[in-house]
Amino acid sequence: MSERQRIDLWLYRARFFKTRAAAARLVAEGGVRFVREGAPRRLEKASAEVEAGDILVLPLRGALVSVRIVALAARRGPASEARALYSELDAEALA
Repeated sequence: MSERQRIDLWLYRARFFKTRAAAARLVAEGGVRFVREGAPRRLEKASAEVEAGDILVLPLRGALVSVRIVALAARRGPASEARALYSELDAEALA
């Protein structure tokens, strides 16, 4: 079984949000879409688990951002460390 991590925790540690509560709020409001094995779905619980290889689509700075999870983090580190946790995808790659 592969390693998994809560979505709110991963978003916080990857520095998409300043607080874990803000990440959990966006997930609870249905603002995060999730793709695993080609099956997209909208996440509604902050306790939903993600793993390396999953794709997330979320609103940031007025635009939709698509990222592939590359790794899980053990802590919230500096921005350079957080950047290594994901790779950005083009919008066309998901269509």
